[in-house]
Amino acid sequence: MQITTTDRLDSVPAEAWNALVGPDSNPFLSHAFLAGLERHGCLGERWGWLPRHILIHEEGLLVAALPLYLKFNSYGELVFDWNWADAYRRSGREYYPKMVSTTPYTPVTAPRRLIHPEADQEMLEVALHAALLELARQFEVSSVHLLFPPETELTRMQAQHQEALPLLTRCDVQFHWHNQGFADFDDHLARFNASGRKKVKRERRRVQEAGITVEVLHGHELDAAAWDDWQRFYESTFDKRGGYATLSRAFFAELGAQLGERVVVIFARYEGQRVAGALLLKSDDTLYGRHWGCDEEFHSLHFELCYYQGIEYAIAKGLKHFEPGAQGEHKVWRGFEPTLTWSAHWLADADFSAAIAAHLVNERRHMQRYREEMVGHLPFRQAE
Repeated sequence: MQITTTDRLDSVPAEAWNALVGPDSNPFLSHAFLAGLERHGCLGERWGWLPRHILIHEEGLLVAALPLYLKFNSYGELVFDWNWADAYRRSGREYYPKMVSTTPYTPVTAPRRLIHPEADQEMLEVALHAALLELARQFEVSSVHLLFPPETELTRMQAQHQEALPLLTRCDVQFHWHNQGFADFDDHLARFNASGRKKVKRERRRVQEAGITVEVLHGHELDAAAWDDWQRFYESTFDKRGGYATLSRAFFAELGAQLGERVVVIFARYEGQRVAGALLLKSDDTLYGRHWGCDEEFHSLHFELCYYQGIEYAIAKGLKHFEPGAQGEHKVWRGFEPTLTWSAHWLADADFSAAIAAHLVNERRHMQRYREEMVGHLPFRQAE
């Protein structure tokens, strides 16, 4: 067994990496997505994301990997630890660098430990964590963060490594849609109470009455002009709301060419011109909403492109779930159900770790209560 690290995923053959990803072909773990971020300048020193992926080979075959980044800020993680960093600073210590295992800029639950299906899973899980701990000591990081792992993987991590790498667990709430075998969008709305159906239909009608038409394309179907339009919409969101448009046109266009049907772009047209767009990705059973932007503001257009069109697409394609992104209580009355997401954290300083652990007990309790409260606001009929 040979354990190495790489700062360039292009050094790993795409076929070997994708063999670890699993049967559902999660696009955010794919070689095309992760290597594309590196290749097109979406990561690196400018953004504070330095790849340090852990690789394990057996007899020349890649059998396990851990996507990993050395971080010098907390930007683009979507599990917010700014207060932890500030507390470290006020106590006279340095919080950065730290290490993060996640998909950059992507709050999507997905396995963090990638293991070949024919390999010894438990042995390789232990080996990956031993390598992670050694790397953390080598770089003298303050902490290690594994963001958005499935809850089952988090449970296994805690059981296997609580002594060598004691992990603190944290939870948050996202809002996800689940397909109940709906025949079409009206069938989906049949679950709603009368008030909820009326609100959704009114929003959709406003978009139609404005003269908006919708165009749905897959990644390989966009030409250069369409990618130009998409990039303009994407960047406009950051121009209006602040932040940094880290993803480049070259990244999007290459991702569309490589992933094809797994990239979905929904454009809105007004008087023949594209005026807005939403970009989504999909696995075998789940649709993921990622980015949106527009040239002109139209009433309810954001909800139409980012939510209702996504639900229609998921029903038409027989997808089981639709995750439209992080946060957003406004999604609840549109039929998206509150769902817990998870993260795991190791802090090198024992005293600080103990203080954070005490804080997280209360935070988890609060998030679970919040989820229960949001369930009460779902627009479904009382029998549901």
